[in-house]
Amino acid sequence: MIYLNDDIAHFDWQAALPQLSEQRREQCLKFRHELGRKTCAAAYLLLCEALRKEYGITEKPVFEYGEHGKPVISGHPDIHFNMSHCREAAICVVSDQPVGVDIESIHRYSESLARYVMSDKEMEQILHAENPALEFTRLWTRKEAVVKLSGRGITNNLKHALEGCPFEIQTTVCEAKHYVYSIANLKQ
Repeated sequence: MIYLNDDIAHFDWQAALPQLSEQRREQCLKFRHELGRKTCAAAYLLLCEALRKEYGITEKPVFEYGEHGKPVISGHPDIHFNMSHCREAAICVVSDQPVGVDIESIHRYSESLARYVMSDKEMEQILHAENPALEFTRLWTRKEAVVKLSGRGITNNLKHALEGCPFEIQTTVCEAKHYVYSIANLKQ
């Protein structure tokens, strides 16, 4: 299930602090800027909402971390989730199978960055797109969702992250609010 908050501008992170676990509160307060604190808190509260609605879990989740930093909910290894946030939104996805999600703001396009992380085929897609910034962001979220699903962390092989990908990837573009998100699941 997908839980999304795309009204970060009006999210009151200070009012949210008491609703966070001590672990998440500490993580949230490590962000120097208010936006980071807002999105960190908002993503966690989306997870809390998902756990309550989907599984009837009302306690504040505490995380354990895998080898590459992928979080798992302590005491609930059967519940898979992933969170992401950007300037405009926070997202959380929960599932009974491994899942990865990435959400990114649509930024100005940088060809040098694109050439560093995209394959030749992807570069062709970007260069021939009506909106190169949007196409870059769409492809980037797909790569990041796959990497997060696998739990590998970002490697230096991002150019080929989508080649022969064994996962199902769904991408949503919200041009009106300037973000794109992708969700990667195991193929059914």
